[in-house]
Amino acid sequence: MGLREAKKERTREALVEAAVRLFEEKGYERTTVAQIAAAAQLSTRTFFLHFAAKEDVLLANSVPRVELGVAALGDRRPGETPGDALVRAIGAMVADASAKDLPTGLAAARARLVATEPAVQARLLQRMATAQTALADALHHAYPDELDPVAAAAVAGAAIGAVSAAAVVALRHGLSPTQVREAMLKAPATAATHLPK
Repeated sequence: MGLREAKKERTREALVEAAVRLFEEKGYERTTVAQIAAAAQLSTRTFFLHFAAKEDVLLANSVPRVELGVAALGDRRPGETPGDALVRAIGAMVADASAKDLPTGLAAARARLVATEPAVQARLLQRMATAQTALADALHHAYPDELDPVAAAAVAGAAIGAVSAAAVVALRHGLSPTQVREAMLKAPATAATHLPK
C-alpha cells in the first residue's frame, strides 16, 4: 500500500470509528454526518469523499471484501469442487471481516441497526444483492461446465445469506469475535452441501 492509499485508509478508519462511537452514544438517527466528521477531526467534505451517505459507514469494507471473494473464485485450484471454492472464497471474506469489522465494533453496530433503521436495511440489502451477483458471476465463470448462471446465483445467494444471517444472530447473542467468526465460517459449508460434487 502506497503512502496515499495508507492515508485514505486511516481517514476511512477514523470516520468509521467516530461513527460507531456516536451511533452508540447518540443513536443512529440523531447522529449527523457533520458530527461524525467533527468527531474524526475532519471536514464534512472529507466525509463525502469517502462515503456517499451515513449508512455507508456501516458497510465501509464491503466492496473490497467482495473483491477478495471474487478474486479467490477466479483463482480456481486444480481438482477443487465448486463447493470447496465457494467455501474458500467466503473464508477469505470472513477473515477480512474478522480483522476489520469485529474488533472495531462495526459489525456489532451494523447488526443492531439493520434491525431498526430502514436506511441501513435498504443499503445492506443493496450491497448484499451486488455481492451475490458478483460472486455468482465469478462462480459460474470458474465452473461453466458444472454450474449454469441460475445455479451459480442460487448457491452464491444461499452462501451470502447464510453468512449474513449467522453473523447477525451471533452478534445479537453477544458471542465473542472468535465465536462470530466460527459461525460465519460454518454457514457457507451448509449452503454448499447443495452443490454438485
